[in-house]
Amino acid sequence: MFDLPVLAPQPSLTSDFLTPRLHDNVLASSMNAHAASANAPKLYVETYGCQMNVSDSEIVKGVMNQSGYAMTDKPDDADVIFVNTCAIRDNAEKKVHERLMHLKYFKKRRKDLVVGVLGCMAERMRDELMETKQIVDLVVGPDEYRRLPELVERAGGGTKGIAVKLSRVETYDDIEPLRTEGISAWISIMRGCDKFCTFCVVPFTRGRERSRAAHLIVDEAKRLHDAGFKEISLLGQNVNSYKDEAENIDFADLLRQTARAVPQMRIRYTTSHPYDMSDKLIATMAEYDNICKYIHLPVQSGSDRVLQAMNRHYTVEHYKERIRKIREYMPKCALSTDIIVGFPTETVEEHRMTFDLMAEVRYDGAFMFLYSPRERTKAWKMEDDISHDEKVRRLNEIIEQQQRIAGEINQIELGTVQHVLVEGPSRRNPETEWQGRTDTNKIVIFPHLTDKNTSTHAGYVVGDMINIHVERASAAILYGQII
Repeated sequence: MFDLPVLAPQPSLTSDFLTPRLHDNVLASSMNAHAASANAPKLYVETYGCQMNVSDSEIVKGVMNQSGYAMTDKPDDADVIFVNTCAIRDNAEKKVHERLMHLKYFKKRRKDLVVGVLGCMAERMRDELMETKQIVDLVVGPDEYRRLPELVERAGGGTKGIAVKLSRVETYDDIEPLRTEGISAWISIMRGCDKFCTFCVVPFTRGRERSRAAHLIVDEAKRLHDAGFKEISLLGQNVNSYKDEAENIDFADLLRQTARAVPQMRIRYTTSHPYDMSDKLIATMAEYDNICKYIHLPVQSGSDRVLQAMNRHYTVEHYKERIRKIREYMPKCALSTDIIVGFPTETVEEHRMTFDLMAEVRYDGAFMFLYSPRERTKAWKMEDDISHDEKVRRLNEIIEQQQRIAGEINQIELGTVQHVLVEGPSRRNPETEWQGRTDTNKIVIFPHLTDKNTSTHAGYVVGDMINIHVERASAAILYGQII
């Protein structure tokens, strides 16, 4: 089924929808690594889905590490395998089911291997996973990760376990995430969601909104800075509804406190809801140079009637007014969005409204999807009355337009000098090209300069800020030379 996200260009941040991430388990950084003996049991984690799942996997590793487990990036070396899942789209669940079939190979080789399914899909499909997937020993939801060591021990003795109770208070404040090597880190500032969009399962799989204390988030940012991280992303299903009730601190206040606490670090955040995008937040972003000028602001549809059917709480005019305010304060701020194509009862004319809105706003990037019905949501009860072929036609139409717009936006960057955070080798040509990211979240590819005598890179390492003169551009990537 053709319902994976299509990005043009690809933003690195979104929490609304699935971005499959396989084998993202890397050995932990020295900041978090808990001493483990050579004989310590080994844990392997695969993460599927949004950045919240990536952050949750780091929490899971932190919990298990404190219980004496060492991390491995090879499933065949593991004593315990966790698959952290996403339930936001049907295709996401299909991929996890396929992966579980592949993991049977390791289970056959080692009868004592413990396999657990974690996350949103675990909460939503606990009975099916336990009954039909003989490989699965544990099914654990997003609010029950503290129980993992106990459940794994019991599973080793032959007792299968299910723990999927949702919490109104769990934020894992006292758990130090076991982060991977790198220069960028997620900081989860809240959990759950109260918006109840009619297409979304998040309130049912992750529970209601609850925010962490602001001082704990700021302290975590400071620790990451001291550990050598160069960039942090504040993370939540809807970050701009964040509220530290005890201190009367909203998200704009938190963003300001964090920017002041770590002025040398880049700060990003995701994901925003248009209804809660305040003037105060926009002004705060404009005030601090280390807050990246990039906003992911999902619109979903250009039709007020469809937005109302989605329970999105805003109108198209309200959304466009927020865009105008953002550009008034930050003229060069990059924007990306989410679009759902073929929501129940969407007419051709309403699809054209979305098409026209995209042309008016001119996004730097977009995540574009076919509508996928999800059980337990209100939209599940609506008739999915648009054919798959028609959904694909509409999707292809907006993809083509978005790629054209993104290409035109990036052509404007030709001849400019971009301040780029070096991330490391490019995926396509790792030996000869490296890549980095701009403040506006654009990927920049540049030649990997080496010293002919020593074969080492000349003048920069991962985590450095360098200046790149942009010489050419595609819809997704800028290319240039180091100045």
